[in-house]
Amino acid sequence: MSVQVWCLSFRQPYAGLVLDGVKTVESRWRPLLAPLQNQTLAVHIARRDWEGDEWRTVLSGPLGMNRAQVQELLESGERFGRGVVAGLVDVGGTWLCPASLQGERLQHLERSAVLIGLQEKHLTHLSNPRWLKEPLSARGGRDLWIVDIPAELLP
Repeated sequence: MSVQVWCLSFRQPYAGLVLDGVKTVESRWRPLLAPLQNQTLAVHIARRDWEGDEWRTVLSGPLGMNRAQVQELLESGERFGRGVVAGLVDVGGTWLCPASLQGERLQHLERSAVLIGLQEKHLTHLSNPRWLKEPLSARGGRDLWIVDIPAELLP
């Protein structure tokens, strides 16, 4: 028996940050996750890394993590390797971040997204992250796709 769920590929370190509950807001230039509100999304770990190190700036700055904590978090995110479906997360509401947003509200969202510069992006709340019992090898894609997850891998 298996469960069919929508799946989205995340580059590292963001895949691990989502599944470890650090990243609770996903940002996209279009409202890709809006139709999945109140559904479960499978998290695929892409083979490639995120280009840029804004995440490191947010982790060590606003989130106050030291070098050892950041390294521990990165290692946790790599526990299943790359090119695999590694876990599940629940999808909440999606909204457009206004270009005029500033101050504490913007800083809070940047901490939640582990990313700087969210204005005019579509933001989606993510919750209840959980790692699968074992990774499921799968080829990633650019957008959403359906993946069959064997029941014995579900947390």
